[in-house]
Amino acid sequence: MAKNKKPDRSSRVKSKGDESSTPVQGNDGVLRTNDVVAEHASASDDFVAAMPCNPIKALEYGHDNAVAPPAGEVVEPGSSALTASTATEDTGTAKTGGAAPLGKNANVASLDRVRVDPSNEPLTTNQGVRIGDNQNTLKAGLRGPSLLEDFILREKITHFDHERIPERVVHARGSAAHGYFEAYDTLTQYTRAAPFAEKGKITPVFARFSTVAGERGSKDTARDARGFAVKFYSDEGNWDLVGNNIPVFFIQDAMKFPDLVHALKPEPHHGMPQAASAHDTFWDFVSLMPESTHMLMWVMSDRGIPRSYRMMQGFGVHTFRLVNEQGQSVFCKFHWKPLQGTHSLVWDEAVKISGANPDFHRADLWEAIESGEFPEWELGLQIFTEEQAEGFSFDVLDATKIVPEELVPLTPVGRMVLNRNPDNFFAETEQVAFCTAHIIPGIDFSNDPLLAGRIHSYADTQITRLGGPNFHEIPINSSLASVQNNQRDGMHRQALHRGRVAYEPNSLAGGCPFQAGTSGFVSYPESITGDKVRGKPEKFAEHYAQATLFYESQTAVEKAHIAAAFRFELSKVGIPAIRERMLASLGNVSRELAAEVASGLGMEVPNAMPKAVADPNPPEVSVSPALSLMALPGECGVRTRQIAVLVENGVHHASLVALHAALTEAGAVVHFVGPRVGTFVGTSGEKVEADKSMENSPGFLFDALVVPDGSEAVQALAGNGHTVEFIKDQFRHCKTILVLGAGRKLLEMAGIEPATNQDPGILLAEGVDAAEIATAFIDAVAAHRHPSRDRDPPTK
Repeated sequence: MAKNKKPDRSSRVKSKGDESSTPVQGNDGVLRTNDVVAEHASASDDFVAAMPCNPIKALEYGHDNAVAPPAGEVVEPGSSALTASTATEDTGTAKTGGAAPLGKNANVASLDRVRVDPSNEPLTTNQGVRIGDNQNTLKAGLRGPSLLEDFILREKITHFDHERIPERVVHARGSAAHGYFEAYDTLTQYTRAAPFAEKGKITPVFARFSTVAGERGSKDTARDARGFAVKFYSDEGNWDLVGNNIPVFFIQDAMKFPDLVHALKPEPHHGMPQAASAHDTFWDFVSLMPESTHMLMWVMSDRGIPRSYRMMQGFGVHTFRLVNEQGQSVFCKFHWKPLQGTHSLVWDEAVKISGANPDFHRADLWEAIESGEFPEWELGLQIFTEEQAEGFSFDVLDATKIVPEELVPLTPVGRMVLNRNPDNFFAETEQVAFCTAHIIPGIDFSNDPLLAGRIHSYADTQITRLGGPNFHEIPINSSLASVQNNQRDGMHRQALHRGRVAYEPNSLAGGCPFQAGTSGFVSYPESITGDKVRGKPEKFAEHYAQATLFYESQTAVEKAHIAAAFRFELSKVGIPAIRERMLASLGNVSRELAAEVASGLGMEVPNAMPKAVADPNPPEVSVSPALSLMALPGECGVRTRQIAVLVENGVHHASLVALHAALTEAGAVVHFVGPRVGTFVGTSGEKVEADKSMENSPGFLFDALVVPDGSEAVQALAGNGHTVEFIKDQFRHCKTILVLGAGRKLLEMAGIEPATNQDPGILLAEGVDAAEIATAFIDAVAAHRHPSRDRDPPTK
């Protein structure tokens, strides 16, 4: 706290009892007023005169100056008082504090500055007034009317009435976490971007994952693309890498984005369906937009229903530029690969989970971080030159296209670790504002026409959603790098700017804050020629080659799931002509796929839809194994996998102890699941506590199952209707099942016994051999699923 002292008035003389100004003789012999404002103006004159003109004005012109702008000129003030807002800034109270530290913005710091803890503190109003009674409205008598003067009630209710803010138009439902990015090595040959400046450099991050179509209260497991956005709090400002778990998008130009979202959202006449794309308006739109076909293949694949946010890839979608210190540029695409591997749900599983636990993905991310199992992704870059790009059969500015890894391999450059959950969901996860426009020196845009619209749209929508242009001052959005500019005012302004200058150039603040020149962000000087037109390049007209590439790169089971997804979605479309049009489009992807979907709809395969270009450039790659989910099994084994162990009174306790020890050592999470929660007694009187019940946690919520030994326990479980369904769901969803001793009876009741001989996901052992079978069980669980058992597609 600043000391409570008066400003220095030693240059002024007052007669005793006379508060009027008296002439003062200065060192130059000139008599001047002792008025503090006039004195300040006089002292400022010499300071301002040191900048007789704008010294860099002539350097605003010409190409050379455009690519290498000069830094602004600075004049150092003789005294900090010359740039102050007030001569009383050193006269402080507990509220005002003291003068602003020169060249600092105290708004820019860790979130510790805004964390709140109420330990040993009384309840107060927002004005700090202690509340004596938080139970009752102020009334005129115990049974009398409530009084309008009850300011405590009014403040509480009014704040409650305004607690909600507009949700995001898309990506409304999300989860997020704090963490860090660690660079593997320097990338200065390609970029001057701060996170890649040196080996081992740590940059704080905040990552948010989301569904796209659903509203804030929708379910986690809908078939949908998923948002994958990362805010880097770099020492050169905030960089937002805002992407999806799918590397392409539905459309090629931002002009169509409102149309896409309007078609995808619930139909406006009745507001249905929520968080789903299986309806007429969506398929009407995409069937008329053949460029959407590639994205449809990804969404209809198992990528559209991930097992976990921790098991998704992430992509920057667009082609970006990297620019190094010498101003040299290359193109780049960003890829995040999860250490947990890429794994998915099956459709029947996703549908059931949405009813039992609509927060399935949100809980999974939170609980993993809380337990110290920090999710991790590796960032890889595809780096290529403009000359290389010109030779591709496709256009890298087309957001409906990927660059196959066979053409440009991934270069691993660092890793992201998420190691802290938010303190407050609303203040952090809900208020975080990601904008594709947020880039830093060393990162720049390409001419992707979809990216161009996102650069505007994201910042624009945050203004409405977060109440004005100062959303960057909300703590979760604020930079760790210094923020100094001449932007002022607006709703919810937090910063208290020192001084009277809010423009540039200036001399009254010594030219500060000054133009950074080449040490700041300088746009890459791309040469551009051509007419001002509305149109697309010819290469954008090829719509199907990469959709075919994706389909042909899938395993047989993944292909079957794609066909099943199209069949389900199109069966919900009420207009047969829309189904037929979509089938005609799929005919250009794969006649096999079109026939499989048509068969499931009871339709003939129509003639293929006419293509926008009859003779496209032949694709360089026909199969890319990296496009299959199976390409990334992960490096974590069974860590964080949720294992259900059924229990009842009379269970073989020793086998459970052995399995629990082995699974816990491997990093799996073991849940004892009974007909009810609570304690059960084993064969020799030992106790085991069930933390979940088959009723509140059905089998489809777990990654694997142990059916226990113990005749009495098996007999009791056989009499419970939930048991067979629990086992059937595990089997139907291709999970690993370990059956001990007498537990085989339960497998037989579920009608599964005949499949066990050939099924690598069903292991049989006696209870006394549980320790020996544990390793094989762990290996089988690590495979995630056993697709040879897949029953999702219909049996022919």
